[in-house]
Amino acid sequence: MQTQEPQQLTGIDSAIAAAQNYLLALQHPDGYWWAELESNVTITAEIVLLHKIWGTDGDRPLAKAEHYLRSHQRDHGGWELFYGDGGDLSTSVEAYMALRVLGVPASDPALLKAKDFILQRGGISKTRIFTKLHLALIGCYDWRGLPSLPAWVMLLESPSPFTIYELSSWARGSTVPLLVVFDQKPVYKIEPAVNLDELYAEGIANVRWELPKAGDWSDIFIWLDGAFKFAESINFTPFRDEGLRKAEQWILERQEATGDWGGIIPAMLNSMLALRCLGYDVNDPVVRRGLRAIDNFAVETDDTYWVQACVSPVWDTALGMRSLTDSGLAPDHPSLVRAGEWLLEKQILDYGDWIVKNPQGKPGGWAFEFENRFYPDVDDTAVVAMALQDVTLPDEALKREAIARAVRWVATMQCKTGGWGAFDIDNDQDWINAVPYGDLKAMIDPSTADITARVLEMHGRLCREPNLAARYASDLSAQRLERGLTFLLNEQEADGSWFGRWGVNYLYGTSGALSALALIAPERCQGAIARGVNWLVSCQNPDGGWGETCRSYDDPALKGQGPSTPSQTAWSLLGLLDAGSSSAAAELAIEKGIRYLVETQTPEGTWDEQEFTGTGFPRHFYIRYHLYRHHFPLMALGRYQLSHVPEA
Repeated sequence: MQTQEPQQLTGIDSAIAAAQNYLLALQHPDGYWWAELESNVTITAEIVLLHKIWGTDGDRPLAKAEHYLRSHQRDHGGWELFYGDGGDLSTSVEAYMALRVLGVPASDPALLKAKDFILQRGGISKTRIFTKLHLALIGCYDWRGLPSLPAWVMLLESPSPFTIYELSSWARGSTVPLLVVFDQKPVYKIEPAVNLDELYAEGIANVRWELPKAGDWSDIFIWLDGAFKFAESINFTPFRDEGLRKAEQWILERQEATGDWGGIIPAMLNSMLALRCLGYDVNDPVVRRGLRAIDNFAVETDDTYWVQACVSPVWDTALGMRSLTDSGLAPDHPSLVRAGEWLLEKQILDYGDWIVKNPQGKPGGWAFEFENRFYPDVDDTAVVAMALQDVTLPDEALKREAIARAVRWVATMQCKTGGWGAFDIDNDQDWINAVPYGDLKAMIDPSTADITARVLEMHGRLCREPNLAARYASDLSAQRLERGLTFLLNEQEADGSWFGRWGVNYLYGTSGALSALALIAPERCQGAIARGVNWLVSCQNPDGGWGETCRSYDDPALKGQGPSTPSQTAWSLLGLLDAGSSSAAAELAIEKGIRYLVETQTPEGTWDEQEFTGTGFPRHFYIRYHLYRHHFPLMALGRYQLSHVPEA
């Protein structure tokens, strides 16, 4: 129990000013903010292999990719899924593969060390499906050990219980091109030729090229896979050609003018593999645009070359605007005006894949990236709407109409559960995660507490102004809000926390839920808010900060536990500050948390953070947003100053 009295806090004003100046200096002349989005090394390893397959490796600085991969190997010999995780098997196998493909011999000391790490963890046979896929492309794994993906699934349409639109947007964009690749089962000759026999713990002669059984009902999919493979072996593949043609058409239709597919490297990489299988020439405009789009995701320094899984300019810009307005920057500041006008230009007014399950919706969302017409998302849209609401633009009428269009689109994206998912509605057939191909357990996009909370927060913030309340409330109706609120309350855990799907983890989910509930139903939700506040207070570290390991997705007993980080500390503070708790314990926690942020700020005005606090796929893919460590602390300091520091 915390009982000591907080000491007088100083330095808030100077900390905010320094953080604002740091962020303003990073703004692009066009008005946006955009920082690196770091994940693990598999993205770069797979792109190295792609260029080898296409023969375009000589046009890229892949020697720097070798340096990048070497620099990320840890002392234990492996490569990490996230910072400090002790090493991950599949990540390490792909890094090893890429280094071999780049010409590093197996006798290299770094690879000998990596080999020991890999074999101790079971070797290639224990890796994920996507790792085995990339090995199979160059003959280092047998296609017999990979699941079948029959091309005729492209022909399934409603009212069939399954169509490709039951896959999450990211799984759909990655899987449709793989229907072509898995049908063709190519093995490409590359230079230098490699084999990875040394990475089979059981010995290459003893490998069983088969899918692992789970020992439960899902093993029916193993039987079905055997039936598909038998049908392929006797050339009984009905509608194969029609399915392949439709997959090709789907791929071509969804390429952006910039060359991107879905705004994410897995969809882009797999589409490029499909085009290679289909016999496209490297000089075909579709291929050239695709390669250029991948190059646009690359980061090159004097020594390294690596590829981001995605780029986040819309997200970074909206969060940057919110942190600046929350910390007191004038709403008509030139930097905010430029950012707001840039965001208005990025609103998506085209119909995307979401229309398949949401035919009543009208376009109006925002995507995460520079260009991604087919996949706007609810989370970005809600944050952009709030960011725009708090700035003053030269054309206020245009801004209000853009926000109204966004609110209408978000309203129609509500799921039957009452909550909201990221990219689609009612994308929740969990059995799909049990198919052998879906071993990352990220094949669907169900309603989540964090995105639902964001939508509710958006409604609460947009309706703070009486003259706007009726305008937006007519779209996010009382009935929709009630269903969303009920969903969010039902998602609260017994200890008072909420799960965080898109940020690590319960600290993220709980912060967002508290901010939403305190805005839209503080009296009704008083008990839920109090339980959430108490849980956050109980998680505070002795240094005043908060932190949570990515391992909490594997083991909920670790929720709220981990070394303090600036972003997770700020999330916790935002939840406590927005909840407006008057308890002594909460107030003391807030004071200690703010002191932590002030004292850990760097001389440049920002914060250091090595940990991965963003979530791609729980348990399997994590993200280090390089501006999370700045946006959220500035936001927290600003809200603290507004609510706790008397005006001079």
